[in-house]
Amino acid sequence: MRAFLSRLSLAASALLFLPAGACAQTTEARQEIEVAARAAYAAAQAGPSDVKLADQAVVHLPERMLFVPRPQAERLMQAYGNGKDATLLGLVMPKADDEDWVITVNFEKAGYIKDDDARNWNVSELLTSLREGTEQSNEERSKLGFPELTVDGWVQAPRYDSATQRLVWSVAARHKKAGLSEDPTVNYNTYALGRDGYITLDLITQKSAVPKDKGAVLALLDNLEYVEGKRYADFNASTDKVAEYGLAALVAGVAAKKLGLFAVIAAFVAKFAKVFVLAAAALGGGLWKRLRGKKEKAQDSQQA
Repeated sequence: MRAFLSRLSLAASALLFLPAGACAQTTEARQEIEVAARAAYAAAQAGPSDVKLADQAVVHLPERMLFVPRPQAERLMQAYGNGKDATLLGLVMPKADDEDWVITVNFEKAGYIKDDDARNWNVSELLTSLREGTEQSNEERSKLGFPELTVDGWVQAPRYDSATQRLVWSVAARHKKAGLSEDPTVNYNTYALGRDGYITLDLITQKSAVPKDKGAVLALLDNLEYVEGKRYADFNASTDKVAEYGLAALVAGVAAKKLGLFAVIAAFVAKFAKVFVLAAAALGGGLWKRLRGKKEKAQDSQQA
């Protein structure tokens, strides 16, 4: 137990973009993480099943996954240092012991996102915008005790499917003092646009694991369906709210506002905004594995 918590704290200091000393956990804080994690696992809905996402959509959860509802997900995220997030819908995690990833599920009621700018966007310009915004934010980050960041490049260049209104992108960011050989934690961001805004399914994993883990979030994205009346095609120009920004802003700016699994500094100014890069980290598969093992032992005992 102590070894795991110590390893988790060190990982947070090295990988996450938290204020200096923020990872020094008290015994009470460590206990809350454990209790919150147990509550999350106990409340998790196992696939295959249909999970309702607010009044907006339904996602068909595959057999290999678990869905943690908002109350337990929010407590877990707060135990790790987050504030409350009104957009949070829940968390998805794997059943298998050999998979270490987490998917955050959020809904942003931003209004109808016009996607016509996707026809003309330049991914190189978007990356430049992210890099410049990160550099501009570093001075403020330093004042607040956060390590300075640098953006290495795309893990997944922005890709938008106009037929299904799905957007995917991911960028690699790290501490400036971190070695290039380190394997940073990254967000693999996916979006499903709807009439009232957009749902995000964001995979959080190690950069080296993206090729094998991204299939999980892409499967969820493919199995997400807006309910009738909330689909992108249901938009009514005479009555519905239109977002103040277009699709490109979800890459250049708005995405940085999303809550990760630890505290985030973020800002959105305008299209191609100068922004802070989202910081997030995986929950740590070791914790889920221990909980899974204990739950399975308890079930075996009950059946004996």
